[in-house]
Amino acid sequence: MNNFKVFLLMALMMSLLMVVGYFLGGNNGLILAFLFATVFNFGSYWFSDKVVLKIYKAKEVSESDHPRLFRIVKRVCLQAENMPIPKICIVPSKAPNAFATGRNMEHATVAVTEGLLSILNDDELEGVIGHEIAHIRNKDMLIGTIAATFAGAIGILASIARWGAIFGGYGRSDDNRGGGIGLLVAAIIAPIVAIIIQMAISRQREYKADATSGNITGKHLALASALEKLHKAPVRLNLDNRPATANLMIANPLSGKGIANLFSTHPPVKERIERLNKLSQKHLYKGLAG
Repeated sequence: MNNFKVFLLMALMMSLLMVVGYFLGGNNGLILAFLFATVFNFGSYWFSDKVVLKIYKAKEVSESDHPRLFRIVKRVCLQAENMPIPKICIVPSKAPNAFATGRNMEHATVAVTEGLLSILNDDELEGVIGHEIAHIRNKDMLIGTIAATFAGAIGILASIARWGAIFGGYGRSDDNRGGGIGLLVAAIIAPIVAIIIQMAISRQREYKADATSGNITGKHLALASALEKLHKAPVRLNLDNRPATANLMIANPLSGKGIANLFSTHPPVKERIERLNKLSQKHLYKGLAG
């Protein structure tokens, strides 16, 4: 069901891009905007792991450096159908959080903070590692990049529309199919809707990673406990409070309530915990039935 929702959101994003292109009346501009966004975002996709790890001063560690962490990562990868063991890094921060990055399973990194390691027991840590391994396994970096490409292309076209309005390039041309309403949609409404869709996709991937972690490790309740601890942690979760990388983190303090939640990269922690509790009950029932 989660994958179907993401498919529908992606289709809606693509449709929105085509509508904006139609209103602007410039197929060439549509193609150029899409190509520019593609190059930019896939460049980010290819090199973002190095950039993010450098931003947070993450240091790769060996098994002898941190046997507890390596033991848990190895166990989760073994449970995940012998998935390749990613590079393991520790971020020198007391803010409890974790993230995964990398373009595929063969080039992936799992990073955890010192703060996370200090407040979680082994079961909770395994649930968190399972969540990050799930992001790698589910190709969430690629899916996020594709969504960002569509959103970026729509943003570029919106900028073209706004500059066209400023310099009087729209409203007189025969190619302006949408008239004033089309310009309003292309310049203002479309980019906002694109961001909302992009964030909705991100939230669905978080739900998916939670569920996949539970399926891999069987520790739904431990992950729920870890999320509750992270949510209640007195130290800021997003490390240096960088909104640009908030989507990578397992727990995001930038989430809002009400309308603001539409622009959040993560679902509300309460809903994630409730879902994990329900999944745990289903998992237990299947075990008893089996």
